[in-house]
Amino acid sequence: MSESGIEKKCSTCQQVLPASAFAANRARPDGLQANCRECAAEYYKRRQAAQGKKVREKVEVPEGHKLCRTCNEIKPHSEWHRNATASDGLSTRCKACRAVQGREGHLKRQYGLTEAQRDEMIAAQKGLCVICLKAPPAHVDHCHETGKVRGVLCFNCNSAIGKLGDDPDALRRAISYLEGNPWKPTLVAPGVYRLPS
Repeated sequence: MSESGIEKKCSTCQQVLPASAFAANRARPDGLQANCRECAAEYYKRRQAAQGKKVREKVEVPEGHKLCRTCNEIKPHSEWHRNATASDGLSTRCKACRAVQGREGHLKRQYGLTEAQRDEMIAAQKGLCVICLKAPPAHVDHCHETGKVRGVLCFNCNSAIGKLGDDPDALRRAISYLEGNPWKPTLVAPGVYRLPS
């Protein structure tokens, strides 16, 4: 690697530039690339364009900020998750874009649905949970055995049927209990009980 204060001539533009204008290359005797960073960037853009690939334009970003390539907004570093393996120590997408893509990915992986399909189901339900008919539906309900999506429920209804093990008989007993008919076994003979049907 070269020392500071040393200058070098770029083999493309023929300008004499400071060593900081060149990228590192341990294979070369002076430890620097033959072309300056600007010429190397131009060469890269020409190659990408010749191969029909899209070339992203460089965007000037103020100190302490980063451009999100998903939403094309410049945001402060506080709007990014940390990523120790990245060159700048930050994630490739801002927190908001990661959250949106995370929800989309969860729907696709877990239920095989897109957000549009889920929204169509909610619209078909008139924007209400199909069990309580009060709360807005927000949670996709599915059969845990077959994986088939049944509908979109509110949090309380979805967790209630889940806690009852998706068992229709348990739900019927709960309904009967709420209507004032407790499902207790009836003693028919000593040690013999009749279970409710």
